[in-house]
Amino acid sequence: MKTDTLKKILHKFSDQNILVVGDVMLDHFIWGKVSRISPEAPVPVVEVERESYFPGGAANVARNLRALTGHVTVLGGIGDDSAGQQLCRILREQGVETHGFVLDHDRPTTLKTRVVAHHQQVVRFDKEQARPLSPALQQQLLENFRAQLPEVSAVIFEDYGKGVLTQKLLTEMHRLAQRAGKITAADPNARHLLRYPALTAVTPNRSEAFAAAGLTNTPALDDVLADKTLLNCGEKLLRQWKPENLLITLGEHGMCLFRRGQKPHHIPTMAQEVFDVSGAGDTAIATLVLALAAGATAVEAAEISNHAAGIVVGKIGTATCTPTELLASFDRTNR
Repeated sequence: MKTDTLKKILHKFSDQNILVVGDVMLDHFIWGKVSRISPEAPVPVVEVERESYFPGGAANVARNLRALTGHVTVLGGIGDDSAGQQLCRILREQGVETHGFVLDHDRPTTLKTRVVAHHQQVVRFDKEQARPLSPALQQQLLENFRAQLPEVSAVIFEDYGKGVLTQKLLTEMHRLAQRAGKITAADPNARHLLRYPALTAVTPNRSEAFAAAGLTNTPALDDVLADKTLLNCGEKLLRQWKPENLLITLGEHGMCLFRRGQKPHHIPTMAQEVFDVSGAGDTAIATLVLALAAGATAVEAAEISNHAAGIVVGKIGTATCTPTELLASFDRTNR
């Protein structure tokens, strides 16, 4: 893509208002160093140097959008606890609207604690209760969705399998969004398979795509367009989900865009160094949808998404990218 084309698309980012719906969580990072093994057990002793907190899950998608655009609202469920309060505070400080959250007194806010030493994740602790919201809370979330829908240009459904997105709720929300002419996209979860009815875009990673298609995942080939099992998987999901665009993210092999009636389009990875892949999928869908809302073609949006994902995997922890970083990444490619 030419730089002038990218600049025109990026210029329209600030005009977009995006709504994110799904499983929100709080990411807690404990940073330290390891210099010895514990005498109590054969495990490393991490000397803690600092701690940090970031929005996770659907909240990280919202955070990624906010780094690139003007207005973002996130809908989800939080617990009546300090983690939920902290998540709301961080999001508000970053300019993300959280008034659509529902408060669940029966389960905690999902909290993921990662211990990182010398740029390597040592262990992760998850505090959560993955089960559907009560019927009353689902109805409240749907009402919040109805209230926000007229003001947005696109809706992202982010399923981490924690219970916020049920099939009934997803289907009704998409029906309302489709009737209102909104762009709709989803990031599926391999452990919580939902039916995605004719969305604008769906962005599974390779393992999620094979799981959803009911196929056995095979070793990836360097020549993506010669990977017959992947191509078969993509074609099956096009028939199954009927999306306008199916973008399968492939890690070190980039991304592959599938569209009905067109040949698959492979986009090689733009990552220069890979330090941490956590949150890369959140960045990919956020940037893809934002670009589509700004008028990019599917191929242009996928290329922008690929560059954004390549930027964030070069950072430690869940991260975001900026328009300036996107321009710099494309400049390197266009030299």
